[in-house]
Amino acid sequence: MVSLVLSQKLSSNHQRYIPISTFFNSHLRYFCSDHPEPQNARPRSRNASKTAKTLANLINSKPWSNGLLSSLSTPLSKTTVLRTLRLIKDPSKALLFFKWVHQMGFPHTPQSYFIMLETLGRERNLNVARNFLFSIEKKSNGTVKLEDRFFNSLIRSYAEAGLFKESMKLFQTMKNVLVSPSVVTFNSVLSILLKRGRTNMAREVYDEMLQTYGVSPDTCTYNVLIRGFCKNSMVDEGFLFFKEMESLKCEPDVVTYNTLVDGLCRAGKVGIARNLVNGMSKKCESLNPNVVTYTTLIRGYCMKQEVDEALVVLEEMSSRGLKPNMITYNTLIKGLCEAHKLDKMKDVLEQMKGDGGFSPDTFTFNTIIHSHCSAGNLDEALKVFESMKKFQVPVDSVSYSTLIRSLCQKGEYDKAEKLFDELFEKDILLSKFGSKPLAASYSPIFQYLCEHGKTKKAERVIRQLMKRGTQDPQSYMTVIMGHCKEGAYENGYELLMWMLRRDFLPGVEIYDCLIDGFLLKDKPLLAKETLEKMVKSSYQPKTSIWHSILAKLLEKGCAHESSCVIVMMLEKNVRQSINLSTESLQLLFGHGQKQRAFEIIDLIYTNGYRVKIEEVIQFLHKRGKVSEACKLLLFSLENHQKVDMDSCDAIILNLCEIHKVSEAFNLCYELVENGLHQELTCLNDLIAALEEEGKREEAAFISKRLPRPKNLDGSMHNHSSTKFRPIKAARDVKVFRLPVSDNGLILMVNAKGLGNIWYVGCGVATQANLDIITVLRILNENVTPGESDIYDASLIQKVMKTWWIYLVRLQSQTYLRLSEILESEI
Repeated sequence: MVSLVLSQKLSSNHQRYIPISTFFNSHLRYFCSDHPEPQNARPRSRNASKTAKTLANLINSKPWSNGLLSSLSTPLSKTTVLRTLRLIKDPSKALLFFKWVHQMGFPHTPQSYFIMLETLGRERNLNVARNFLFSIEKKSNGTVKLEDRFFNSLIRSYAEAGLFKESMKLFQTMKNVLVSPSVVTFNSVLSILLKRGRTNMAREVYDEMLQTYGVSPDTCTYNVLIRGFCKNSMVDEGFLFFKEMESLKCEPDVVTYNTLVDGLCRAGKVGIARNLVNGMSKKCESLNPNVVTYTTLIRGYCMKQEVDEALVVLEEMSSRGLKPNMITYNTLIKGLCEAHKLDKMKDVLEQMKGDGGFSPDTFTFNTIIHSHCSAGNLDEALKVFESMKKFQVPVDSVSYSTLIRSLCQKGEYDKAEKLFDELFEKDILLSKFGSKPLAASYSPIFQYLCEHGKTKKAERVIRQLMKRGTQDPQSYMTVIMGHCKEGAYENGYELLMWMLRRDFLPGVEIYDCLIDGFLLKDKPLLAKETLEKMVKSSYQPKTSIWHSILAKLLEKGCAHESSCVIVMMLEKNVRQSINLSTESLQLLFGHGQKQRAFEIIDLIYTNGYRVKIEEVIQFLHKRGKVSEACKLLLFSLENHQKVDMDSCDAIILNLCEIHKVSEAFNLCYELVENGLHQELTCLNDLIAALEEEGKREEAAFISKRLPRPKNLDGSMHNHSSTKFRPIKAARDVKVFRLPVSDNGLILMVNAKGLGNIWYVGCGVATQANLDIITVLRILNENVTPGESDIYDASLIQKVMKTWWIYLVRLQSQTYLRLSEILESEI
């Protein structure tokens, strides 16, 4: 059995597995890092090193306090400070130490700021790191300027945390603050983009590098480009960059060739890759294939299950004097397992032991576990897993994920959950040992836990994966739906925000479920925020969702938020609800947000919708907001909407009472322009108020547009036929309005200051003429005692003979022209 063979091959010295890509990544990190340590750097002072270790151990082992380092009597050297910063494990303590040495008089340098940024970024304290970056110039009093390497460090840290958008935003900010990107910056950004599959953006950045900033690409730049395009199944484009290197006299190195070989092998073009390897020496005498080159070829043949050719390459490699390393053997073992050639695998294990004394490592065990799982031999796979513990071979995420996934597929969820708990408790995912974990590999156990009320257990592992900078959109959505199923909608929303920050697109069902949940839990503000995220994700919510959120916001009295929803609805051409729109306007006016209310109603009408504007006007009038009501009436007239004349009368009168006669006149003017003024009963009051305010031109405008009155016999009144005494002041005039019938009014003028009290009755009816008997009957039936004095018919008749009765019939009502009485003489 394979597990028995492995146990025989194990020795006490286990070598840690390093994936093939690590060779490239470590090479890339070197060339993409800022100011690598020179090989001929002077050795550091032993005393400084000893002091730094002592300080770091003290800081790491005890809680920070200002007196922690009080025993230091001599100033710290630059070397000591820098080494101490590197050795402090907790980034918050490193920052406190950074501030403390500054208080002690240490002048921080660009290098100390850079190390501090690297420390914060490495431990994922990214918000603190960003704030620190933009405070450098202020903290240093301008002695340390922002440099490209500061930005480079944080851009890489964001990318390693899986925060692609933040990386790109920081790159843009760097340019905005006029810090020119260097070749290291562009190499980092290109690598980030290509890892995310953003090949078009990578081309744009490459063009920007050459044309806008005039930065010359180096070999690392092309290695990044070739690797990125090959990884995205665009090997031909990778070859174009390879050819471009020659035109720019940029010499390819062994990493360049290894990158192309890797791309070709991934594309299944192993034959071409082998020819490329054979031609390396012809290109340059000093350019020869290395262990990585042959290991990549072996992997290419194994991927095609041509393991015999892979063994030939292994022999060729040895014949060239190159010794296979652990990665080479593990790659071959993996290929043999997948090809089910276990007999040859045993031979390779024997060769491992004899060729350099290699022992099976974590990757070797993981390969065999995977082989057993693929064959359905779960019991054998679990035995191999236990052998790892027995022989103290470190387990990693792959060890657990392979078994957990296979157990779930077989329906043995209890065993899978037990391993899952162990994975979390031992912080396996947080360990930097072994392969970087794949979130998707845990998808089956996430699904099971979320379907059985254990979403929190799934989420805690998701968060560990996020800390390692790995995530899977489907796993996010599974856990979000699990939270929704358990009623923990806010937890689901928090994960949704994590997804969006990482530029993942949630499914529409995620948004629908969260919105429904928030509405059910009476949390419309969170429902609105989720709706906004849904729209930004290019989804079009159902009209019913918009209306439900709007209704709940109105119910909660959220004036501003409800108006924002209406604006979004209009922008997205979503059908409006006239009732909800009307209620939203009332809420805005009620909260004193009149400017916002007028903006909303203007948008509603501009987009072809309407509100119950008369209801809003009455709402405002009842609450004493007369100016706003007047403005809405003007808006109605402007938009050719029908207005209620009783409301116009009442609002004009109220405006006059509160001395806003200009607003009253403006409303009346618009009614005149629309031919509606003849229905008003308040014109005399308006004229009087205008004259009292000294606005005689406006008063004359209103007077001239009133129809001329008629005598009782139907003829027009002639002022010159009768002499009058003047009424001295408008305040001496009292007007009584008395109902006559459904379509008319009685008005009486009580004119004081004439030596006697005179009564002039003006009757209104469907006919133009009104006899004195009708006037007497109306007066006696309608005047309430105390409102005016009633005289007998003979006196009234005498008055009627002396005065003209002014009758004006306009549509269904008739008016007394008070202005003419005031201007006349008796």
